Amino acid sequence: MSDTRTETELTPAEISEQKAVRLAKRERMLSAGVDAYPVALPITDTIPAVRQRYPELEPDTKTGVEVSIAGRVVHLRNTGKLCFAALQSGDGARIQAMVSLAEVGEASLEEWKELVDLGDHLFVRGEVITSRRGELSILVREWRIAAKAILPLPNLHAELNEETRVRQRYLDLIAREQARYVVRARAAANTSLRATFASHGYLEVETPMLQTMHGGAAARPFVTNSNAFDTDLYLRIAPELFLKRAVVGGIERVFEINRNFRNEGADSTHSPEFAMLEAYQAYGDYEQMAALTQELVQNAAVAVTGSHVVTWADGTEYDLGGEWDRIGMYESLSDAVGREITPATPSDELEALAAEAELEVHLPTHGKLIEELWEHHVKGSLGRPTFVMDFPVDTSPLVREHRSKAGVVEKWDLYVRGFELATAYSELVDPVIQRERFVEQAKQAARGDVEAMRLDEEFLRALEHGMPPSGGMGMGIDRLLMAITGLGIRETILFPLVK
Repeated sequence: MSDTRTETELTPAEISEQKAVRLAKRERMLSAGVDAYPVALPITDTIPAVRQRYPELEPDTKTGVEVSIAGRVVHLRNTGKLCFAALQSGDGARIQAMVSLAEVGEASLEEWKELVDLGDHLFVRGEVITSRRGELSILVREWRIAAKAILPLPNLHAELNEETRVRQRYLDLIAREQARYVVRARAAANTSLRATFASHGYLEVETPMLQTMHGGAAARPFVTNSNAFDTDLYLRIAPELFLKRAVVGGIERVFEINRNFRNEGADSTHSPEFAMLEAYQAYGDYEQMAALTQELVQNAAVAVTGSHVVTWADGTEYDLGGEWDRIGMYESLSDAVGREITPATPSDELEALAAEAELEVHLPTHGKLIEELWEHHVKGSLGRPTFVMDFPVDTSPLVREHRSKAGVVEKWDLYVRGFELATAYSELVDPVIQRERFVEQAKQAARGDVEAMRLDEEFLRALEHGMPPSGGMGMGIDRLLMAITGLGIRETILFPLVK
């Protein structure tokens, strides 16, 4: 007989025994000439469509309408002359299948009891009815196993542990509505992003994931080797330098939703592989990119939740609407430490402040000290979505110097929910200054900074052909979903990398 216990209720030995039992059922089917994994089935309807068509039938109703549907068995109850199964579609919608002796006959009913297990995909044909309790059902006249499950399902009435949710996401999708919701939310957010860009005349392109020179961000790359070219290649850390080449070539409004790879730590807001949006606009600047980014995020929030006020997984409401706050990095740090900090503040004074805060800064330049001190003293106080404006020059090698403030560049970081969601620049397009910045980065790399950029002659050659004044922005797609749903990064990535 079928064992209806679930995987989490079975010991490893029992799971192994269950697998053997199910494999024997598969073999029995094949020996009888019955395909345990048929290539096609005469399906006429989906479970969600049937439920939508008959939302409020009275109990014990017969519609006279016959449908053929398929779904995964997530509940099974076998009695004498009447058996019940709950069939679930991919989106979580369920319908009851009722298999009776009167409708299918004795042989078919006994085969049902012997062959059908929790987790199997099942095809049924029959009349749409409601049970005496009013449950929408299919009174089965024909059934077939559409795909035989060899392993039992987890307990669908208990919470999956995080390890199972992350490592076996397919089980998470079967068991949890929230997991299915995040997939739908991500798709809706990406659709919204593309629609917003289209409304502003942007073109979507693809740039290389394998690159001979890594660049576009301060990050440690993954290194691989090409047998065909007999050379080392780098997995993309950012698409920036190629997207700027596109702007040089005349694609004046361009964006890409891409996969990036950074050989660094993993935590609740960082993953070695992640999705990124980058966009560049000729004759724009970082102020215009701030307005665009606010529109992108707010439109995505409405697409996913129907409102700018989103409700996170823990029940907290967060308002992404309205005009977002803007603060200066140096000014807000000055307020936090109770003394004026400027681009001219000597590094030894900044190092003393870092020591007071017990901060360890690797290869401490002025800019790195400023940013570490700001994160320590200011970041945690940000509640609303906030653009943090005007960064140190030496940590921003691809950014134009500020048009009116000495010692800073026209760059902002957007903080939402306490983490960095996006960043944008008024782009540095002067090839002479860009070469100088790259040379300084090369010096930092020689001093042991593994995140420093390399001197990229191909990119400089493109700039030397003339890049118009431009604004550029980058935003993490995984983090956008974090901002909207309140979940951690491993929940917003469908299949995250785990050790």
